[in-house]
Amino acid sequence: MKHDIPLFCIALFGTAAPALAQDQQLQRGLASTCFTCHGTDGRSVGGVPPSLAGQNKGYLLQQMKDFKAGKRPATIMHQNAKGYTDEQLELIAAYFASVKPGPATPAPRAGY
Repeated sequence: MKHDIPLFCIALFGTAAPALAQDQQLQRGLASTCFTCHGTDGRSVGGVPPSLAGQNKGYLLQQMKDFKAGKRPATIMHQNAKGYTDEQLELIAAYFASVKPGPATPAPRAGY
């Protein structure tokens, strides 16, 4: 009977990995709309607009909710945020919070 618990844990973690990977793909897919302005994976060039990678999830979520509610003035973020449910905003905040901060990757040079 003592061996049932470890086998259960192995079975549980074995089935959770695909669900976790799928959730991360969903998060990145939702967050990808932010890449145009905030840089790939939220690493902006020169810090303008601010980098989102590695920011606190609660902070990011609150900022997006404030944009959505019109409490925080913006040129375009209030329009973007209104396109998401609160659950989707939470997934986006979780994605950027999970990304390691670092410098932006420069775009490849065009080869003419």
